[in-house]
Parts: sequence; C-alpha cells; structure tokens
Amino acid sequence: MEFKEQIKELAKRSKIASEKALTEEATKTSVILPFIQSLGFDPFNLDEVIPEYVSDVGTKKGEKVDFALKIKGETKILIEVKPITSSLGNTQYNQLYRYFGVTEANLAILTNGREAWFFSDIDAPNKMDKKPFFKFNLQKHDENEIEELSRFQKDVFSIESILEAASALKYSQAAAQYLKAQLDEPDDEFAKLIGRKIHDGMLTKNVVEQIRPAIQSAIEIIVRDRIQDRLDIAFRPKSEAQKMESGSDQEEPKSDIVTTDEEKEAFMMVKAIAAKAISTERVTIRDAKSYCSVFVDDNNRKPLCRFYFNAKSKNVLGLFNPDKDERKVDLVSLEDIYQYADEISETAKSYA
Repeated sequence: MEFKEQIKELAKRSKIASEKALTEEATKTSVILPFIQSLGFDPFNLDEVIPEYVSDVGTKKGEKVDFALKIKGETKILIEVKPITSSLGNTQYNQLYRYFGVTEANLAILTNGREAWFFSDIDAPNKMDKKPFFKFNLQKHDENEIEELSRFQKDVFSIESILEAASALKYSQAAAQYLKAQLDEPDDEFAKLIGRKIHDGMLTKNVVEQIRPAIQSAIEIIVRDRIQDRLDIAFRPKSEAQKMESGSDQEEPKSDIVTTDEEKEAFMMVKAIAAKAISTERVTIRDAKSYCSVFVDDNNRKPLCRFYFNAKSKNVLGLFNPDKDERKVDLVSLEDIYQYADEISETAKSYA
C-alpha cells in the first residue's frame, strides 16, 4: 500500500477513535501503532520499536517515554502518547522535554492520536525546541503535509535532511506569520522600514499613520497580482498542450468562450477553500459556453462545482456532493461562495 493510502486509512482510525473517546493505552493500540507502522517501522520488532523506553532524568530513575524508534541500533525518534480526548500543550511538552535531553535522539513526537507535533533541537543542541517545527493533523491534512510526513519513513530517513528541512520550515512559518500579521495591520516598525524607502522627509507619527494604509494596500495588490499571474498560467496549458499534441503549426480558430473576471475570481475562492483538503495544484478550471466547471485533477469524473454566470439576471453556483449529485444555489454576490465552504471542502476531501 502506498504511503498516501496508509495515511488515509490512519485518518479513518483516528476519527473512529475520537468518537469512542479512548484512553491513552487504547489510543496507542488503535492509532499510534498503525502510525508507527506507516512510517516503515515494525511495531513487533524490539530492535526497531521499543515500548516504555526507560529514560533516566536527573534524580528521577525509571522515567519512561512511550516509544523509541531505532534505526541500525541507534535511537532516532522518541514518541510520547496522550489520550485522544486530551489537548496537546505545555504539560505534555514538559514531560517530553525531560526525556529528550538524556537520549541520543534528535527528534521527538508528541501525539494524542489526532495530532502529531514534531520537535527537534534546532535552537540549541540536545535541548528540545519550545515549538514544534511541524504539526501533522491525522484527521485533516493535504498532500503537501503528507509529503512532509514521508520524510520520517524509515527507508528514506536522514536526520541531516530532516533537520535542514525542519530549520527551513520553522523560519518560513515564522516569516509567513509575521507577514500575515503585517498584511492585517502593519505595525510601527514595519511601517517605518518601508517608510524609509518611500518617504524623503522625517518619519513623524503623522507620516507613519499616513503610510500605514498605503503599505497595507500595496501588500494586498502584490498578493492579488501574484494570484492572478498563477491563475493566468493555469488557464493556458490546456490549449497549448492540445496544440503541441496535434503537431500542427496551423493557427487555431478563435474560441468564442471567454473566461470572465468573475469566473476567475470565483475559481480563486473555490481553490482557497479546497486547499484545506487537497493540494491547490489539483484544482483546475474548464470553461464552456453555458457554464464554467471546476474539477480535481482536470478529471470530469471529479467535479467540484460549476459557475453558471452567463445569465444577466443572476449568478448560480452548482455544488456537487461526494456522490456527484449537483445542487444549484443562487449567489447574491461572489462572497456567498464562502457560505458553502464546508460542502466544497467535503467534496474535495472525497477525491483526496
């Protein structure tokens, strides 16, 4: 079974376990052992998976971490398990932190069967970082996150490449959070940084207040333009690929089908909604005379929704359930699409 399929089965197990409100031991058996197995480790081989791994901490002897994963005799990953009903936080972190410093492992996983938090010692050697460099939701994830998780498989395990990726991921996430905060409300420091580049005079308080909304608008324009550029690229390959396949240099007749700005904007919204369930690269658009379709994998057997925007009186959104039954709803404005985000996301998830 492919890794992606294994994780899909694991998600089902996690959801069932959540409904049954299992204890810590039951969580280990029903979710964590299959999770360990999906990473390529044999849960029944004590040379690979050691349960109740003894880790003496300071004056405390016999401290145990739930699992230690070994590769070629070396302890590589520690796993601390909590009940699926619990939330992960500081209390569980502190316990795992104590274990981490007295073992040779460079990676630690804190999990409750719903989430798995991955820690390392990026900030200081042999000292577990306060924040996880990667969080994986076992019940709700996309293809990019599955790809990231695949780094931890035993057959491809490389602590060097994992730590390199972890460091890059940590800083990119921090940078993204900072830039998102500036997009929402640029702070004084950020406003002054930009202000020094665009304003010749003194940066007084009044000047900063004048610059702030301009900076916010500029960021929004950049983001919108970047998205539009990607959308424009997404619309081109189909016709270009068909032309190359035909092997003909003859000029193709011009199509009378025009993808409108409204349809492009609606597609962008649907793509953002579907991103919660699948990779955005899989979401494609195909225009026709009477409606505009959004598919997954450009496959007409995987419809996500349709835009009936050609009528002058009103716009209509066609929604598909996982059984591919279509339901049409009227839109007062394009923003109404977000009212159906759960349905769109659920359909996208069925194609995961």
